[in-house]
Amino acid sequence: MQFPTPPPYASQRSAAMAENMVVASQPLAGQAGLSMLAQGGNAVDAAIAAAITLTQVEPSGNGLGSDAFAIIWDGKQLHGLNASGRSPQSWRPDRFSKSGAIPDRGWETVTVPGAVGGWVELHNKLGKLPFEKLFEPAIHYAENGFIVSPIIGKLWGIAGTVLNEQPGFADHFLPGGKAPKAGERFVNIAAAATLKSIAETHGESFYRGHLAEQIAADAAKHSSALTVEDMAANIPNWCSTVSQSFDQFSLHEIPPNGQGIAACMALGILAHTNIRDFSADEPKAMHLMFEAMKLAFRDSAAYVADPAYMTDVASEHLLNPDYLAERARLIDPDKAQDFNSGSPRQGGTVCLSAADANGMMVSFIQSNYAGFGSGVVIPDTGIHLQNRGCGFTLEDGHPNQLDGGKRPFHTIIPGFLMGEHDPLMAFGVMGGMMQAQGHVQMALRTQLWGQDVQTAADAPRWRVTEGLGVSCEEAMDRKTIQVLAGMGHDIIIEKPDLAFGFGGAQLIHRLDSGGYAGGSDPRKDGGAYGF
Repeated sequence: MQFPTPPPYASQRSAAMAENMVVASQPLAGQAGLSMLAQGGNAVDAAIAAAITLTQVEPSGNGLGSDAFAIIWDGKQLHGLNASGRSPQSWRPDRFSKSGAIPDRGWETVTVPGAVGGWVELHNKLGKLPFEKLFEPAIHYAENGFIVSPIIGKLWGIAGTVLNEQPGFADHFLPGGKAPKAGERFVNIAAAATLKSIAETHGESFYRGHLAEQIAADAAKHSSALTVEDMAANIPNWCSTVSQSFDQFSLHEIPPNGQGIAACMALGILAHTNIRDFSADEPKAMHLMFEAMKLAFRDSAAYVADPAYMTDVASEHLLNPDYLAERARLIDPDKAQDFNSGSPRQGGTVCLSAADANGMMVSFIQSNYAGFGSGVVIPDTGIHLQNRGCGFTLEDGHPNQLDGGKRPFHTIIPGFLMGEHDPLMAFGVMGGMMQAQGHVQMALRTQLWGQDVQTAADAPRWRVTEGLGVSCEEAMDRKTIQVLAGMGHDIIIEKPDLAFGFGGAQLIHRLDSGGYAGGSDPRKDGGAYGF
């Protein structure tokens, strides 16, 4: 990996270098993971410990009621883990027919939380340290409190005004009637007891014990559908990855029900363009990325769902090289277009990365979806639940149509880059529909354009929206924006925001020396930590 002089981006942190590394969006979580490596654990132990700690120190982005996904290089091969939960079995397509829309918050958005099961499954297959040890940092911060970091404090305040009437939220997350501010201490005694129970029972209490019963009882109290049977039926799934090659590297993603396939599709489309002729920040390179991403998103919105329901168009159809070349031919190199979905078959959190000196690398992501998820907190447990039910559609006949016992379309995606034989980078870019777009930007900046991981994270980002719309960070060069607007893109300039609009990247790149370079997004509170 080359380390050229960094471009003049607003933030110019140096990439961290070490033989063992954790990169995370919150410092305490990153250090929790690093402590496991220091105690003889491996990268999976570090990732799990950091993820568990994040449920306490970054509750705005995730919690004990989250879903999770992971991609792991074990030193010999890649493994994918889908730890996303399913909708309650009793849900039916007409559940929201009267209102005509799936709610944004509250019990009616709650699906089975899969993250806890994901931690157990990861540890059982690849972990090294005792499972209970991985919970020690999180339990410490829950029992003794932690000092709220700046960005999380701001997000907490925003959530407090939106979610204060959701069941259990104010009692648990608004002590004294207000959200804690940056620099204040937050204690979570109920969550400490829950964490101890999960650790001692290896997750059994959460899915088939007293915690599952408490979750189901609160659901019944609020006339919601989630049952103890729904909780007990949760099973994380090991899976292969879907991938797309571009020159000398390949991007690997978790297969649907996640949106990672859209990043693979966009990269495959770009492989059939002349993007290699331009530098990273040239307008023509950005234009090609905008168009490829729009094409990929139009198809993923039309076809991606729980794979059991993708009966007409499957992943292999969306990634067919001939189809991607056909889609690439639709791109006008000088003009923005609003594309429709194609016919592949003829006839948007917290993310972290970890790596150890033995070569194991992990990309891990977990999320409640919207900030604090559904807003529902189970009394006396510290468990706040996701609102992943929002990922379904009510469109009749759509493969992602709401139904019972079904995984919804997911925005959260871990990313991994491979060379011809060896691993290159474990990474993620949290933030809703920014994630697939962020994966494409990080992959090309580091591999095609030779930027180091911190420079790639620092660079101004963009995201395509609806129609011809593209949102660009205000740090982007004004002349570049003018050229893009002249090509027909409807450009909106946005300041760095607190709603994950431009994501939060966490990247670990393998060095030829055998160590790692880590980059952490300046848009978040975290950093890269190693020894």
